[in-house]
Amino acid sequence: MGQMLVRAVLDSDACRLVAALVRPGHPWVGMDVGAAMGGVPVGVPVTDDAVSAIARAQAILDFTAPEASLATATLAAQARAVHVIGTTGFTAEQLARLRPAARHAPIIRAGNMSLGVNLLAALTRKVAAALGTAWDIEIVEAHHRMKVDAPSGTALMLGEAAAEGRGDSLADLRTPARDGMTGARAAGSIGFASVRGGDVVGEHDVIFATEGERVVLRHLATDRAIFARGALRAALWGQDKGPGEYDVADVLGI
Repeated sequence: MGQMLVRAVLDSDACRLVAALVRPGHPWVGMDVGAAMGGVPVGVPVTDDAVSAIARAQAILDFTAPEASLATATLAAQARAVHVIGTTGFTAEQLARLRPAARHAPIIRAGNMSLGVNLLAALTRKVAAALGTAWDIEIVEAHHRMKVDAPSGTALMLGEAAAEGRGDSLADLRTPARDGMTGARAAGSIGFASVRGGDVVGEHDVIFATEGERVVLRHLATDRAIFARGALRAALWGQDKGPGEYDVADVLGI
């Protein structure tokens, strides 16, 4: 994703790449980022100096890990830079630790930066509200073998949308992956299942099932560049926004 983000910025007429930030000790430190990615030099060296990199930026595109994103959020807040977070796998406690930074600068965070996925979330919210608890909800997601968190951040985002549609919280309705003699599902619960294998970019199904019929809402991603383009759109949208917590639905106005 880091390379996708770099390419998206370099291809944009509205943005300029000022830094490429990696973890300390990364073998690319000091190299031109274009050359490191196997292309032509672009005049931007890779750095592990987060303070210097973020001080030069008006926006940070962050697809890393929760603790790294939390550290970046503090620096972005100090720089009053828009912080676009595509990182997934946050705990509730970690999300709470993001909030102080949002009092000083915009944070735009989403489990998925895709336009289609965010439309899917809006549809999921509406369908859940319309059908009610007589319909069971299952969320099935598939990703490549290297993905480290499950369920995906997108699946959880869809689960939250479904719970909101029912006027409840996902924490109260969530049923994790099942194994063994689980018994019948609890009425009104929202179930999750995860598939990992190969090079699957991302597939998400929201299944509404009741006696005699099912409704399936589906999104298939075939190119990771959609997430980079969405993140870049969010960064541009956030330039005239005040401090606060936003998501891609805000960016899209849905």
